[in-house]
Amino acid sequence: MPKLVDHTVRRREIIQATWRLIGHHGADAATMREIAREAGFANGALTHYFADKEDLIRSAYEYVYEQTNERVAAVAQGASGLTALRAFCREVLPLDELKLHEARVAIAAWSRAVVDEQLAQVHGRAMANWRTALVGWLREARAAGEVTSPAEEGVLADQLLAQLMGAQILVLSGVAAPGADRQLAALERFLAQL
Repeated sequence: MPKLVDHTVRRREIIQATWRLIGHHGADAATMREIAREAGFANGALTHYFADKEDLIRSAYEYVYEQTNERVAAVAQGASGLTALRAFCREVLPLDELKLHEARVAIAAWSRAVVDEQLAQVHGRAMANWRTALVGWLREARAAGEVTSPAEEGVLADQLLAQLMGAQILVLSGVAAPGADRQLAALERFLAQL
């Protein structure tokens, strides 16, 4: 009797193997051969699920985005305004090993998005969705009296996204990298200025 293969599960295993390799060793270490080995498959098996390494990196980036959104939904459930905004930020900032791995995948994807139109679109949609959520929470916060800044919510959302993405780059650059305490202090300072 032939072995039944759940292609959705297998695809997810390959994406997770890609995520782990990039998270631990960077995008250059995530060759098709190494991804197959990490996932426990023959090298040729990957081509049944992904066209090439760029397709895998796009999928790994989408996986990180989805995982972050699931965590945000869980921690921000029932919250609004600055409470929800703070919860979102704490899930994006590279405060622990999991989020450091996610930041490595995200940064690898950003650098490729310059030349990969599909990845640029994936990234653009992800950032547009996050920006929409941030603007919504900022409007809730303003309505509740938590935000008094005269700056428009869209501008504040852009500033916050830049701060979050910048923190990922700073932490991974290793040059005077801010630890979790400094990242959280910078976040709280930003929120206090609202």
